Amino acid sequence: MSKPPLPARNLKPATIAVHEGTLRSQFGETAEAMFLTQGYVYDSMEQAEARFTGADPGFQYSRFSNPTVDMFERRMAALEGAEAARATATGMAAVTASMLSFVSAGEHIVAAKALFGSCRYIVEDLAPRFGITSTLVDGCNLDAWQKAVQPNTRAFFLETPTNPTLDILDITAIAEIAHAAGAKLIVDNVFATPIFQKPLALGADVVCYSATKHIDGQGRTLGGIVLGSEEYVTGPLQMFLRQTGPSLSPFNAWVMLKSLETLALRVERQAATAARVADFLGDHPKVQRVIYPFRDDHPQVALARRQMTAGSTLVTFDVKGGKEEAFRFGGALGIVKITNNLGDAKTLITHPATTTHQRLSADARAELGISDAMLRLSLGLEDADDLIEDLSIALDAI
Repeated sequence: MSKPPLPARNLKPATIAVHEGTLRSQFGETAEAMFLTQGYVYDSMEQAEARFTGADPGFQYSRFSNPTVDMFERRMAALEGAEAARATATGMAAVTASMLSFVSAGEHIVAAKALFGSCRYIVEDLAPRFGITSTLVDGCNLDAWQKAVQPNTRAFFLETPTNPTLDILDITAIAEIAHAAGAKLIVDNVFATPIFQKPLALGADVVCYSATKHIDGQGRTLGGIVLGSEEYVTGPLQMFLRQTGPSLSPFNAWVMLKSLETLALRVERQAATAARVADFLGDHPKVQRVIYPFRDDHPQVALARRQMTAGSTLVTFDVKGGKEEAFRFGGALGIVKITNNLGDAKTLITHPATTTHQRLSADARAELGISDAMLRLSLGLEDADDLIEDLSIALDAI
């Protein structure tokens, strides 16, 4: 197989997302090939030995690596500006591997409180079962990060924008605190996408994604990916994934590869629609509060504009009233679909307090600003005027 080189110049993300990492067989196919194979045949016993010692860089077993998965990893690494990447079966497998691959019993993780519910489970519940302590902090408070550092702190973990409150955390400043403590900063970049935010360029050490979201972008497949330095990815991360086996299927990797070709087009359109919808909701008398990172009333708008190139595809808002009014609003929607997913071609709405963040206590949700009236809207590719009309009709039902 051959990897056709791209021109040696500073290519833009949209070009990288179409071409980078392509491996072509002897047939010279235009579209990336799908290699649905568990194992590989060697020319000799000597070649098999060389594969397992690393002297021959070829493939051994699809739990370790696969040509189609390798293309997805190479393309994502180029898009992110990372030295290397490893794909996983799901986004949560990526988050788990990003930390547990190098943090050991007796060590410590500092994480932002505002996390997706399953991510908080990894930090709060799972890691301590293996002797790894953790501290949760207000991610927007730099002093809180500094005060949480212990002599055994190995990792900082955050997402920005946060789910679902769309807080913006200062990646550069938090990375400086982490590095001064000898720790790595891991950033979950799902809401920003690799098109709108580059955490590694801002000082982060590791980036992870649920590729299930914008990267697939059409509600079809599960997947995840972790990106970072060659030393980290081919060292502790690769060993962890190889031995524990949360492998991405070649079919799913192929779907993700084809999706990457339209990633920039999709998220740029979705973010433009999100900005319009945020302004519509902000002016509506039945909406209590609107949160969108690029709106002037967002508390971290200056930071958002400094570290992101667009305000994300998500809008969060509180309707006037509580859970009953939020549910009535959701029930009156026609185009917008109720689900807990995001980043899809279809516009989706979620009630975080009863779904993605329901495992948190009422006090914990209140501390994060997640009310019973809060709704998270993930904008899709429908016409913006049609979406605004649908939202308007649903608001009239409150």
